[in-house]
Amino acid sequence: MTAFGIPDLSPSLEKDLLEGLGKVEDLLRTHIKGKYPLVEESSRHLVAAGGKRLRPLLTLIAAQYGDPTRYEVIQAAVAAELTHLATLYHDDVMDDALLRRGVESANSRWGNTVAILTGDYLFAKCSALLAILGPEAVRLQAQTFERLVIGQIMETQGPDADQDPLEHYLQVVADKTGSLIATSARYGALFSGASNEITETVTKFGETIGIAFQLADDVIDISSESKDSGKTPGTDLREGVPTLVTLRVMASSDPKDRELQELLRGPIASETLVAEVLVALRSHSALEESQEQLLKVAGEARLALRPLPICDATAALFSLCDAVIDRSH
Repeated sequence: MTAFGIPDLSPSLEKDLLEGLGKVEDLLRTHIKGKYPLVEESSRHLVAAGGKRLRPLLTLIAAQYGDPTRYEVIQAAVAAELTHLATLYHDDVMDDALLRRGVESANSRWGNTVAILTGDYLFAKCSALLAILGPEAVRLQAQTFERLVIGQIMETQGPDADQDPLEHYLQVVADKTGSLIATSARYGALFSGASNEITETVTKFGETIGIAFQLADDVIDISSESKDSGKTPGTDLREGVPTLVTLRVMASSDPKDRELQELLRGPIASETLVAEVLVALRSHSALEESQEQLLKVAGEARLALRPLPICDATAALFSLCDAVIDRSH
């Protein structure tokens, strides 16, 4: 396994990606600097906390289909990560989160107002990069940001009375998670000068693998026995957040599920109850059905890669599909 969690990367590609991510980190840290100390401190908070850097990584892999040495690729990768980080500041305020990436959340440390404004500051810094990259980057960011906002509103509002909750949820996932990952891949192809066909292909792949990542998180939240996965099991249960697994339980017409369904209607405050619900969900058919759906979506991501040429970058994207599946088992 490589440093990126993607198995079987070619040594030369791994070297290029490590160098690229080093440049991304350098620009990320310098670009958020500002004149006001508190803003710089609060915006540096999550940057310093690290993270998977999945979005910049996809930008760099997709850039392999063109000229990956163009500095615009690095700028675009940073723009994608800044967008992601800004949404995390806002998400934590909405969720009253205490921790983010293993450190105290910005809203816990500085309060909701500073956290919200820090997110806005990062969006502003992102816009400055996009202005350098040109109108196409600005347009793409606007479309992506629209989907991010609509996805969050849809999640907050919930499904309409006549809407299938599972279909509603999958659309939320596509908008909230898939859209930015798709844009991250598109940035790489676009600013490396790759062909239109490759640009469209990696964009479609990005959205599909982004959905798969979220569905894998849903499965991990139930199936993981410890914090080894990087996530405390039952987090979504404690917060009352609907997921692929719990929505499948809620859709059940089996009378045996009524007690469990009642518990899943809202946040579960009792740690004893969380443990009991986890045990029940791990033996429920909904978990296996969710794993099967994850496999299906990951398979769709693999199919989306078929138009790409045989090369190290394509092999890396196929391996990424495998990594998504492996992390959920």
